[in-house]
Amino acid sequence: MNTTEIINEMPHAQRERLAFIDFCLHFFGHITRNDLVNRFQTGLAACTRDFAAYRELASTNLVLDHSTKQYYRTAAFVALFRYQPDIILQSLSRGFGNGISNATQPSEQCFDAVQLIHPDSSIIAALMRGIHNQTACEVGYVSVSSGKSVRLFIPHTMINNGHRWHVRGYDCKNQGFRDFVCTRFTDIISSDEEILPHQLVSADVQFNQIVNLVIVPHPSIENPLAIEMDFAMHEGKKIMTTRAALAAYILRQWQVDCSEGHRIRGQGCQLALENIDVLQRIENPTLAPGYSI
Repeated sequence: MNTTEIINEMPHAQRERLAFIDFCLHFFGHITRNDLVNRFQTGLAACTRDFAAYRELASTNLVLDHSTKQYYRTAAFVALFRYQPDIILQSLSRGFGNGISNATQPSEQCFDAVQLIHPDSSIIAALMRGIHNQTACEVGYVSVSSGKSVRLFIPHTMINNGHRWHVRGYDCKNQGFRDFVCTRFTDIISSDEEILPHQLVSADVQFNQIVNLVIVPHPSIENPLAIEMDFAMHEGKKIMTTRAALAAYILRQWQVDCSEGHRIRGQGCQLALENIDVLQRIENPTLAPGYSI
């Protein structure tokens, strides 16, 4: 039998434990026996057997560092399980759940009209290892404005902006924190470059600054109560608390009219931003509908 057939013959519970080992190595770069114990509430002896079973299937995927008692991902790593990007991104943003190695069964009665374009799972894995281990990455990236380039990048957060997945971090080329579209990375290689304090997430002012968006029904709406009900407003308003780095994405996704006097008419804007002055506190206000300098 090949590896896939061997895994399929295993009990479901053991397959999920092996999937967890594979997932942690692939996306975080390391795992310990205690990680397995804490996740599945199994004994150390059972964990030892699981790691032995994993090594029988993929002996070159991991190496044990006896000084730290951690298994580390090797450069020769080849994932045992296939990872669908949408499931991976949901699991990373909501927490690892049962069945991460399996696809979901689409419903015939309930459909999701929003389909994000997902980056390759190997790109997600490389970015998540950089984030999890706070390491720099040498990346190939294709920009709309400047084309192909290679740069040193220190990622710290994956972001779903409603249209696509971004990764935020410190861009050494522009010497500042930037958002990059995940599907535009051509390759990512871990770097031994030292990370300086001003390149860490704690130094990202826009990411750490919290702002309130006061959203109201658009004044052009004849029956604002319907909009108040749609967005669970209280006394005609919805106050959203978010990070400054994410505010413009929310305003764009919800099509919130951010123009002076709320001038947008007939373009799908059912919401308006009441506290327009908040736009002065965010770094990318031009993304907000109707914004003008």
